[in-house]
Amino acid sequence: MDGTLSQNDLSHVVEADRAHVWHHLIQHKPFETTDPRIIVEGKGMRVWDQKGKEHLDAVSGGVWTVNVGYGRESIAKAVYDQLLKLNYFAGSAGSIPGALFSEKLISKMPGMTRVYYCNSGSEANEKAFKMVRQIAHKRYGGKKHKILYRDRDYHGTTIACLSAGGQDERNAQYGPFNPGFVRVPHCLEYRAADQGAPTENYGEWAADQIEQVILREGPDTVGALCLEPVTAGGGVITPPQDYWDRVQEICRKYDILLHIDEVVCGVGRTGTWFGYQQYGVQPDMVTMAKGVASGYAAIACMVTTEDVFSMFKDNHEDPMNYFRDISTFGGCTAGPAAALENMRIIEDENLLENTTQMGDYMLGELHALADKHSVIGHVRGKGLFLGAELVEDRESRKPMAEKRVQKVVADCMAQGIIIGATNRSLPGYNNTLCFSPALIATKDDIDQIIASVDEALTREFA
Repeated sequence: MDGTLSQNDLSHVVEADRAHVWHHLIQHKPFETTDPRIIVEGKGMRVWDQKGKEHLDAVSGGVWTVNVGYGRESIAKAVYDQLLKLNYFAGSAGSIPGALFSEKLISKMPGMTRVYYCNSGSEANEKAFKMVRQIAHKRYGGKKHKILYRDRDYHGTTIACLSAGGQDERNAQYGPFNPGFVRVPHCLEYRAADQGAPTENYGEWAADQIEQVILREGPDTVGALCLEPVTAGGGVITPPQDYWDRVQEICRKYDILLHIDEVVCGVGRTGTWFGYQQYGVQPDMVTMAKGVASGYAAIACMVTTEDVFSMFKDNHEDPMNYFRDISTFGGCTAGPAAALENMRIIEDENLLENTTQMGDYMLGELHALADKHSVIGHVRGKGLFLGAELVEDRESRKPMAEKRVQKVVADCMAQGIIIGATNRSLPGYNNTLCFSPALIATKDDIDQIIASVDEALTREFA
């Protein structure tokens, strides 16, 4: 840390934060006696707090966002140059970076053709839900309006997104929720016994549970199925074999739009541009945010096929026959300018290849940790998106208590390594350590992360 601010200046910042900032996802009572953490600077994989302590960030900004790492001068310059030229105009008109980034993005998504800009993952998913509802009214007399979502998946913080949220502790105290959202079972094979599932062909069984829900609700009432390619905050759940093939088949059978939420997995996190590309799926709608510009500017996208887009212009003389929606800050030009440079960096530095290689290496190191620590019941992940589920007993697979899992996270933080874990989301199952280092991660970075977890597990469970 370069110490640009004096200690007195930093003390003032801490007090201003304590007095006025309402932080995300945190209880503020402890701040009456302890200082809030202020992150002052970041470079590469590391950040520094107000005390000058260095941390290796193994969760890309805390919420899976800073995919190309901190301190990228070329992205900052691209944003600066664009803001001087044109900072904003409403999305009813185009912009140079908006047009160019849409072209670049679509080149990475065969079968998709249209990009709708907005400013957060929650908002992108709201746009998709609205499109499904409007299509239902336009084509099906309003009947085919239901949206299926999966247990343990998460799609955002708004009331509609929470209505499609499969994490009951995140949803608690925010109801009543919007009607027309219907839950389907999760696909975590490690927890198949909890579902009463068979030990063989679990992937097909899990997908078939979706079909059972469709048949129960009535196929003529279901408009879309919204899924994460890899469940993120619900425990880093990679889909079982044959799952996605069967899901695609079911959606086509019943004329149901497949909406894939790539807010976490998108733009390289799994080692392909998008997580769904790992599984041979062709979606109708794809939403994305976080890694699109690596947090250097706010941007989210709702991407569709031409078939979906065409439904909103097929009767142009009808004054109601277009997508009557606006996202004010979807008209900001900083987002697509940053996203263009972010994508160039990923290409030029071969970060997809690095993500695959380092992800395989880290997965192997986590399996080695599991050989050493019996509290690790299951290791899973794809690319640099990995999880280790902690259990009290491997035979029974009883989930480790959330407080003990959080002690491991706190221990790593004290060592200067920031890791994540499922927390206050899944009743009884907040027991998975989560890792999502930036796509620039090296073996040395991963070795430091693994060593920190090893020490923390040893202290807590030895």
